[in-house]
Amino acid sequence: MEHQFLKGKDIVLFSSLPWQSEIGFNLKDMAYELAKFNKILFINRAGDRHSFIMPDKKRGLFSFKRIKEKLTKIQDDFWIYDTGLILESINWIKWPRLYDIINKVNNKRLAIKINQKIKELSFNDVIVINDNDFFRGLYLKDMIPSCKSYVFYIRDFLTTQPYFRKHGIRLEKEMIKVADFVVSNSGYLTNYARQWNSKCYDIGQGCDLTPYVGENFSMPVDLANIPKPIIGYCGAITAMRLDDHIIETIAQSFIDCSIVLVGPEDEYFKKSKLKNYKNIYFLGGKTPKEVPNYVSHFDICINPQLINQLTIGNYPRKIDEYLAMGKPVVATSTEGMTMFKDYVFLCENKEDYIKMIKLIFADTEFFSEKEKQRRIEFALSHTWEKSIGLLGDAYYHANQQN
Repeated sequence: MEHQFLKGKDIVLFSSLPWQSEIGFNLKDMAYELAKFNKILFINRAGDRHSFIMPDKKRGLFSFKRIKEKLTKIQDDFWIYDTGLILESINWIKWPRLYDIINKVNNKRLAIKINQKIKELSFNDVIVINDNDFFRGLYLKDMIPSCKSYVFYIRDFLTTQPYFRKHGIRLEKEMIKVADFVVSNSGYLTNYARQWNSKCYDIGQGCDLTPYVGENFSMPVDLANIPKPIIGYCGAITAMRLDDHIIETIAQSFIDCSIVLVGPEDEYFKKSKLKNYKNIYFLGGKTPKEVPNYVSHFDICINPQLINQLTIGNYPRKIDEYLAMGKPVVATSTEGMTMFKDYVFLCENKEDYIKMIKLIFADTEFFSEKEKQRRIEFALSHTWEKSIGLLGDAYYHANQQN
């Protein structure tokens, strides 16, 4: 399918995450793809007063961390801008009217800096893409005069989390309403946003799967002595996302298998009774470069998610990573997983997990080279180029409707 890519545009990217975040995030990957044919200005997340004035636990004093205004050129026609601002911390405010007044001040201070850089870089007829920041980006559409198209990108259901729920339930709706159009990385979030804006588009999820493609991945030291076969999971190990009952049932049902969990644990899992099982191994958090080495040595990969508002429409990037290595995958069935139904064994409950894992182990065809290549080809079809192509389609379709 031919896409209408954005080309020759001046694009300002605004995110709820900082450019230097250790956690990979979509807008950063999208920025590089968009920069192939457009001028890009990425507005780095400004600090807030709570984050920059913190108690020094050793001395019992407060230390003020300064950040300087800086424009960094990443490549031709691609800049990262640190505004140097320290915005007011306002999430603790109980009263919506007072919150909105101060939030508008924060937005205005950001807009002044952004407008200065837009002028300095000779950006015209700007497309602003706001990545999930319905607080700091709420008023920017009207505060950036050169903005000709304001796009809201929703990639997570943030209002399920306590910090965002307080004011976010109200403000996310307003953000979706004022956007010229909305894009998301899943059908679930697209339908969710369509409650308040008819111009909503699913642009899919791109993945850089290069680290997961190849052969002869090294054996991690802490995995080397764990008995095979291995049923493995890589990712955050948190009570908000993972169902420990499923993991426990798998461990009980497959006592001759090792259940390996790779990723940082929250307090719930640190104290979990799963620690008492001899065939469950918690290996801790790993760097992104290390993760493929673990996945490559799993026999079956799992994603035992809880089903809640946070996970139901979430695009599970780890599934693409598993499939890119050709692994058989067993995962909880959610709306976000529908697109994987022909390549992944989907489960409604813990009993399904047992049934599917037994099915895989019983049939060598699921480990065949043919099946492996089928999974790999599907995963590698989820590129950032395709996602950005769909973004371009959405842009031109939305503008035709005006």
